[in-house]
Order: sequence, then structure tokens, then C-alpha cells
Amino acid sequence: MSKNKVWVMFLLSVITVTCFVQCKESKTKKEEKQVVEQETEGVKITGSLIADKPDGILVPEGMVWITGEEFLQGAVLHDTIAMEHEKPAYKVAVNGFFMSTTEVTNNQFAKFVKETKYKTVAERTIDWEDIKKQLPEGAQKPHDSILQPGGLTFKKSKSALSNLYDFSQWWRWTIGANWRHPHGPKSSIQGKGSYPVVQIAYEDAVAYCKWEGSRLPTEAEWELAARGTNKNTIYFWGDNSGNLNTRANTWEGEFPSKNSIVDGYEFRAPVKSYPPNSNGLYDMAGNVWEWTSDWYNTNYYKAINKEVVVLNPKGASKPYTQNNPYAKEKVMKGGSFLCSESYCASYRVSSRMGSSLDSSLEHLGFRTVKDVSMVKR
Repeated sequence: MSKNKVWVMFLLSVITVTCFVQCKESKTKKEEKQVVEQETEGVKITGSLIADKPDGILVPEGMVWITGEEFLQGAVLHDTIAMEHEKPAYKVAVNGFFMSTTEVTNNQFAKFVKETKYKTVAERTIDWEDIKKQLPEGAQKPHDSILQPGGLTFKKSKSALSNLYDFSQWWRWTIGANWRHPHGPKSSIQGKGSYPVVQIAYEDAVAYCKWEGSRLPTEAEWELAARGTNKNTIYFWGDNSGNLNTRANTWEGEFPSKNSIVDGYEFRAPVKSYPPNSNGLYDMAGNVWEWTSDWYNTNYYKAINKEVVVLNPKGASKPYTQNNPYAKEKVMKGGSFLCSESYCASYRVSSRMGSSLDSSLEHLGFRTVKDVSMVKR
């Protein structure tokens, strides 16, 4: 096995891409009890929701108002391919807020970097002492020639693969991959200012939000915004997957070897390349995954107290991933250009994945939100 493959396999144990696989329910009674105790908190609604935009508050540039309301978060009952970590759906109530109409673009992130001199996680020297905290005791340090700044990039397979559980077959650790060079040092974002910025770790997204005076959405906010007027459908446009290629940038064909590119793009697409949802939001399915502020916990939905309506939920109180208990992951939403109908179909509204805080991936970006308190009157 090559050094690069060893390193990719190692990274995939830290930077979890394995949430495409349906979660297994195998855990001890002690683990189950601990998780349930952490996640049964709920807040009953005792006042009125902030539904409509208050008078006197202007809509921030590049954002739209998302009306606050009560809805069922999670997989709809007729979604036959929903994963276990998406269900059962539970009732939540979310105050209205502003959300950026698109994912943060290369141009927007470049302005932030220019003004702050910020260096992303993918551009920094790798700290082995920090990484090994997320690994089993005794994990061996990779060779220094491989332990260099970079990110995970997609590698198209030359032929069909029989085993889609070995992610190292299409992910590679690429030294020099970062937001300026998303596919590696020879790639460039020149002329791609309107493309969503990628190779962005959680810390990078939070830093951008702090500079902008915004924040990342919670999973509940993201899902409310994505559903729009379609409160009980699998996709933001309805239940028909037949018109997917006109609605989102996804992988069409045999993953990861053949992409028919019927939707017009093999990899990332410029923002606003496809019609928006009913809230006027673009790319709420496909193109690139988007960070949220919630901890990823595979048992969260099952452990929620269904007897109460949760008001403005912020997700699990602690991270927990069954197939990688050492990882500390945040929820990503929306799917990406690598999502295939025959493989993960993560462009469904309820789809969710976990990714570790230091993840830098070619198909992962973010968008921002502002609540009423963050906007000047």
C-alpha cells in the first residue's frame, strides 16, 4: 500500500466521510444510556415565535428573510432511502432569521483574507499532537514527507468499483490543496470568483462569520430554510427526482467512474447556476456541502424528547459518531456534486453528514445567517 493511500485511510478516520454509510445500531447499553441522557433536553414553547421580519430592520445585502415557524425536522415518512441518523422526525419551532442566498464564494472569501491576512487550516503546518487526540491510543504518526499542509481531493475512478466502502479509492490527500488551489497546487480559482469557496475547515467558516458579523446556521435553521413551502417533501422542489438535473449539481451516472454531466457540470458549479427554492435560496441541494453549527451525533434524533416542541434547537450537546467515537464532528447539510442517486442521494433535505472540525475537503463550503439581534435597525 502506498504512503499516500495509508495517509488517506488515516485521514478518513479523522475527517469522517463515512457518513454516506447508514448508521448501525450496535452499541452497548451503557453507551446508549449516556447518549440519551445527553440528548433528551427539550424546551417547550412558552411565547410567540418571531415569524415575520420586525419593522424597521432592513434585509442585509445578499440575504433573504426566512419566516419563523413550527415544522417537522428530519426524514419524511415516504423517504424510503432516509438513513437512521435522520429519523424519526421531530417537531421544532424556529424564529425567523436572515440567510445568505448563496454559499460564500471565492470572491467573498478572498476579500476576507485580504482584509484580515487570515490563513486557513489547510494552509497551516499540521499539528500531530492535536490530530492524535482524535485517534485511538497508540496510533502511529505518518511519515513527515506526508504530514504536510493540504486537503482531501476527489479522484475519479477509471472503472466501476465493486466496493464503495473503501473511500480511499476516490479520495486522496493532496499536499498544497487549499481554498486557492481546491484540487491541488496546480489547480486555481482564477476566473472562478463566483464559485463556492471550498477546502474550508469549521474554524475557517467561523472566522469568516465573525468578520462579516454573521454566524453559521443551526441544522434546524438550515432545514427550515431549505424546505421553504414544501414542508413534507423529500427534496426542496417536491418528491420527483426525475427533474434532478435541472435543480441541482450532482453526480449523474455510475459513481465514482462515470458522470454523464447532464446537469452541465462535472465538479463544482458557479452559485446561482440552478433555480432557487421557494425562499430564494440557491444550491440548497448539491454543489457543495455546507457547515452548520450543530454537533453531529448519530443518536440525536432517536434520543430527542418527542413530547415537547423544541424551540430554536442547537442540536446535540456533545458529538458522537458510532463508527469513529474519537472524532468531534459538526453537521453538514445539502449534499455536493459527488452525491449520486445510486450511492448516497444526500441532496435530500433531511440528509446530514458529520465532518471533523479540521476537515478541508474539495466539496465542502458554507453559507451564513443573521438573526434579528445581529442586524442594525
